[in-house]
Amino acid sequence: MSLLLCLALTVGAQVETLDRYGNPINNNGNVYDDNQLNPESGFYEDGAGNRTTWGRDTTRTGSEKKIPIGQFQWILEPRLGTVIDAENNDTVVHDFQKWNATDGFAGEYSFLGNLGAPRLNRIYFNRQISDEFLFLQPLDFFRGSLQDFRYTNTKSPITNLAYHSCGNKQRGEDRVRGYFATNINKLAGLGFKIDYSYGTGYYYAQPNSMFGTTFYGYYRGERYSMHAYAGVNHMKMGENGGIEDDRYIEDPLSFKQTYTSENIPTMLSQTWNRNHEQHFYLTHRYNVGYTRLIEVPDSLKPTPPSEAALLAELPDSVRNVLREDSVAHRIMVDSLLQVWNDANIQPKEFIPVTSFIHTFDLSNLKHEYLAHNTTSGYYTNHYYGNWNAVRDITRGLSVRNTFGIALREGFNKWAQMGITLFGTHKLRSYSLMDSLGGNTHYTENDLSVGGELARTQGNVFHYNTSAEIWLVGKHAGDIDIKGNTTLDLRLGRLDSLQTDLNVNFAHSKPAFFYRHYHSQSSWWDNEDLNREVRLRFNGTLRLKKAGTRLNIGFENISNYTYFGMQNTLREGADQGSTIPTDYSHAVGVMQTGSVQVFGATLAQDLKWKVIHLDSEVSYQTSTDQDALPLPTFNAYTNLYLLFRIGIAKVLRVQIGGDLRFFTSYYGPDYSPSIQQFAVQDASHERMKVGNYPIIGAYANLHLKHCRLYVSARHVNAGSGHAFLVPHYPINPMTINFGLSWNFFN
Repeated sequence: MSLLLCLALTVGAQVETLDRYGNPINNNGNVYDDNQLNPESGFYEDGAGNRTTWGRDTTRTGSEKKIPIGQFQWILEPRLGTVIDAENNDTVVHDFQKWNATDGFAGEYSFLGNLGAPRLNRIYFNRQISDEFLFLQPLDFFRGSLQDFRYTNTKSPITNLAYHSCGNKQRGEDRVRGYFATNINKLAGLGFKIDYSYGTGYYYAQPNSMFGTTFYGYYRGERYSMHAYAGVNHMKMGENGGIEDDRYIEDPLSFKQTYTSENIPTMLSQTWNRNHEQHFYLTHRYNVGYTRLIEVPDSLKPTPPSEAALLAELPDSVRNVLREDSVAHRIMVDSLLQVWNDANIQPKEFIPVTSFIHTFDLSNLKHEYLAHNTTSGYYTNHYYGNWNAVRDITRGLSVRNTFGIALREGFNKWAQMGITLFGTHKLRSYSLMDSLGGNTHYTENDLSVGGELARTQGNVFHYNTSAEIWLVGKHAGDIDIKGNTTLDLRLGRLDSLQTDLNVNFAHSKPAFFYRHYHSQSSWWDNEDLNREVRLRFNGTLRLKKAGTRLNIGFENISNYTYFGMQNTLREGADQGSTIPTDYSHAVGVMQTGSVQVFGATLAQDLKWKVIHLDSEVSYQTSTDQDALPLPTFNAYTNLYLLFRIGIAKVLRVQIGGDLRFFTSYYGPDYSPSIQQFAVQDASHERMKVGNYPIIGAYANLHLKHCRLYVSARHVNAGSGHAFLVPHYPINPMTINFGLSWNFFN
């Protein structure tokens, strides 16, 4: 019986060594391919993505039980809930000092200055697809998105606590974040994330306060799988409209009085944008298929015990009888051998053939624009209400249900791709202000159908092609076609080359808030806007070990739809003035005939001993800089020393400095009334931003489960054209501190 018990424990043991993606690795650190056995631990992954393991239990040493540490993460394709492996960004050690930077890891975002403030990516091909609720799009630093959310499978409960801070209580920023994940069993888990950010801002009337929480759960069984997600965000942003005169930053000596950042006069005060968002998501599927035996190599098959070993467990009296009766002896040996064989059942795998899919997605938004003291003449238009008691409320509700059926790839040698058919119904409801201070309601129902062809198995070539057409509703006639391929080639033992190619064609009606919006200062009903037609090609080449990445993209846009400022020069002001106080402000929706965009980004990581240089440079051009302004060059470089010190070299140290730079261009302005970036009014004198370096220095430390950094940002602060957005200065030099700790229990 003890022999059978040991064998049962052997079959049920878990794999211990995982790479950063959760894949098993051998002693040399090599990852085993999918659908391949690991001869050290007996790892196998079937066609449904379920992991089967057998081997030694390494979580115990003598009588002492160790806490097993190991996890892997994945994200979801929101429409059908397709699982995509992902790296665990929450525990990334390298460049940790960038994690809480609103301007992004490579300084590619333009933003208003304060932590979590609205931002816009200057690299066109890195911009995310517009959110249906446009008010949320500039806030992606804090709120994230469903398609970026990471689900976690962990061997033991994990908690990550992080704290980031700079400045003081009067002028500074603080952020506290907690993440918890645990497994219910091997197939199911749950967790939550809590995030709180508060920044008083280094300029007057610009405080931000944001609180978000997310709960998730999943079950990944062979036949049934489910992922659930619930997120709530409350985001409040103070709006100061920018500073009254750019000379406060560019030429401070021209003023008789000395100004610090907090007492420079601004255009607005006591003005806020608030967004209250709730997002609920459920995707689940049922798989129909069959079970087959796994062919186990002879080296992994247990050796049948000898006759002596089989009979050793029997009482002495029984063994004495068997010595005298050869027939009984043979029957007993055969019987014990059959018991041993039954206890060592060959492992099996489930092969899914067909999946039935349902996805439910609900988003609810309440957007408020509040002002208790609007500067006289700041806005050009006034449609209703009182300027000293502005409370414009906009609501949006979106409910999407998608049903699909998928023929899975890999269930036989002829099934080299998966085929999915789906249909989607989407209900959208909106509430806008009317001229009497009440509400006007809009309801839209859309029905679409589509299909997808995909090949995800194997290690060399993958592809995914999908098409969706809208049949009923406001978006009837819209078309969205996407295709992407991935090719991974090994260049001998030296390196591997990965190529990605993406093609996208879209023929779509502009989003609702381009067509309708009502407030005291901004008002439009543009139901007759033309459909946008977009054709995009972009691809990436990566040499993994060499640290080289090249991305090239081209897009043609017809009927490009965008927000533009429509300012009015005040009476008596200089015609060529760029001073904000010389204008009253308005914003509207615009369309242009055709725009072509080309962009290329080259990134290279170099290393010599402990010296590292990571650089990235982007080139891009737009055929219509008035409608779609882009900087010609955007560059980022990071020079640092990376080494380990201490006993057993357990302390990882990264010390260095970085530089962000982009060439000057007519960067988009910002409109507080709609919380959106809008191109500058080309009928008046415009302001260029850029051609100004932003230099930082940092020290980044990592010891076991603790990460720590101290950094100085904008160390070259002083006189100069220090703007990312017109009339919104870059924060003065700040000293930043961050700490993150992982707990396993």
